Amino acid sequence: MRQIAVGDMVIGGGAPLVLIAGPCVIEDGVKTENIARYLKDLASELKIPLIFKASYDKANRSSIHSFRGPGIREGLDILRGIKEKFSVPVLSDVHRFEEIEDASKVLDIIQIPAFLCRQTDFVMEIARVAGIVNVKKGQFIAPWDVLNIIDKIVSSGNKNILITERGTCFGYNNLVADMRSLPIMREMGYPVVFDATHSVQLPGGAGDSSGGNREMAVYLARAAVATGVDGVFLEVHPDPECARCDGPNSLYLDSLPNLLEMLKTIDGIVKTVKD
Repeated sequence: MRQIAVGDMVIGGGAPLVLIAGPCVIEDGVKTENIARYLKDLASELKIPLIFKASYDKANRSSIHSFRGPGIREGLDILRGIKEKFSVPVLSDVHRFEEIEDASKVLDIIQIPAFLCRQTDFVMEIARVAGIVNVKKGQFIAPWDVLNIIDKIVSSGNKNILITERGTCFGYNNLVADMRSLPIMREMGYPVVFDATHSVQLPGGAGDSSGGNREMAVYLARAAVATGVDGVFLEVHPDPECARCDGPNSLYLDSLPNLLEMLKTIDGIVKTVKD
C-alpha cells in the first residue's frame, strides 16, 4: 500500500492509526481554536497523529436556512492560524472550482465532498492543484466504483490519495456502514479512512436538516479500526446539542479520551498481526 506523508506523519502501509477530527463547520474563530487546542493536547498525550478538520462553507445543506460557515476568506484565515499555532495539518472540503487555488495554499489536504466525487472535471482540477486529496466516497456508489475516482486523480499526476468511507444510502433518510467496503477499498493500494460520525447521519432526517445517531458512532469506529483502516474521521463539538451543523451525529469532546484509547489499542493489535 502507498504511504502518504502529511507533515511529520505517515498514513497507510501499516503506520499507526491517524485521527482526523474537528467540528463539522467553523462556527467562530475562538470556539474552533479551543476545539483544536483540546484535540492537539489529547492527541499528544495519547501519541495519536492528528489532522484537524473543519469546513469553512457547508454548501450542501438540506435547507437554504442552514448555517453554512464564515466563508472561504475568514475560514481559511482561521484554519491557517490553527495550523501555525498548534503545528497540525489542516483539512477542509471545497465545493467550487473558484476556491480550489486559494484553498490549496492553506490546506494540507483538500477534501472532495461525497456528493461531488463523480464530477470528473472537479475531481481532476483538485487533483491537479492539491498536495493530498481526500475523497469522500459517495453514499450512492459501491466500494469498487471508487477505483474509477482513483484513476481520474492519478491521471492528473497526483498519487497522494486518501479514500474515506462515510456510509451508503439505505432507503430514505438513512445510511448503513458496510465494513466489507473497507478491505475492498484498501486493496486498491491507497489509505482508507472511516468516517464514523457521518456514517450515523440521517440525511434530511430532521426535515430541514440532518438527524443522526451519535451513540452508534463509537461502535462503528471500533469495528472499522478492527478491519485495519488507516485513519478514523470524527466530527466533534463541546456541546453537540447546540452545534450549528451536524450536531446529532457529532461526538462530545469529553467522550474522546476513552474512545481514542480503545481505538489505539485495537489498532495496535490488528497491525501486529499480518493478514
